[in-house]
Amino acid sequence: MKLKFLFILAFLMSHSLLVPAQCAMCRATLENNLSNGNIGIAAGINFGILYLFVAPYLFVSLLAFFWYRTSKRNANKSVQSYRAR
Repeated sequence: MKLKFLFILAFLMSHSLLVPAQCAMCRATLENNLSNGNIGIAAGINFGILYLFVAPYLFVSLLAFFWYRTSKRNANKSVQSYRAR
């Protein structure tokens, strides 16, 4: 199990080195399209950036909500079992 985890981690780390180069390419494309008067691609990229920005916060919020709901249910069950004695 540890070997599999380390392999996946090494794979992700090796591919993350390629990511920063993409920012310059996107910026050049957007500047070129904006100078030509085409804002469609820029709007699409901005929407994609917002989507990628919101997704982790939404995931953490849902995780916190379900954790809170489960802990409340468990607390109510323990109080009810204590009262039943």
